[in-house]
Amino acid sequence: MAGEIPDLVATERTGTGKGAARQARRDGLVPGIVYGGDNDPLPINIPFNVLIKRLKAGRFLSTLFNLKVEGHEDVRVICRNVQRDVVKDLPTHVDFMRLKRTSRVNLFIHVQIEGEDQAPGIKKGGVITHIRPEVELMVTAADIPDHITLDVSKGEIGDVYHISDIKLPEGARSVIDRDFVIANIAAPAGLGGGSDDEDEAEVETEEAAAEE
Repeated sequence: MAGEIPDLVATERTGTGKGAARQARRDGLVPGIVYGGDNDPLPINIPFNVLIKRLKAGRFLSTLFNLKVEGHEDVRVICRNVQRDVVKDLPTHVDFMRLKRTSRVNLFIHVQIEGEDQAPGIKKGGVITHIRPEVELMVTAADIPDHITLDVSKGEIGDVYHISDIKLPEGARSVIDRDFVIANIAAPAGLGGGSDDEDEAEVETEEAAAEE
């Protein structure tokens, strides 16, 4: 299960329409709406500085939040849209969707590497390269893993590990169809002679960086 789902504190927005939204922005707030589930849509305001900080942290559209609004029960939500000012590129409105326990969502999950101290290749001086520290998985809201584990305890120099080498939690699957590289054990600097698998790992590193 997920370790800690971050809280997102908001206030209920009184009034509707463009006038209320403009007033919220003048007050340093960003208007939004929470929809879905079995409840009516809930208009909210989020402090501008809080939202900016969350956006700069990255992965905002694929992060599960525990939304706290005074007078309402806490609810798990995921952002489905951030509207921005066309000139200043600053957020002007956000849409959140309530999640049921059975809802399926895409989230980035941390990859934890285990067995490095036992790997023969690393004992010989090899270096493990963690190409994808996290991977995007489709999971159910009730069963979100805190991390997935890659075991490299039997790894030799030149070994390359793919997503297929990780046993994913029941009900979870990668959103990328191909069998992409997660990590590899490279030869010590100076030995040279990279293998085809190592070349593939280099390509994966570039592709993973491009997806950030």
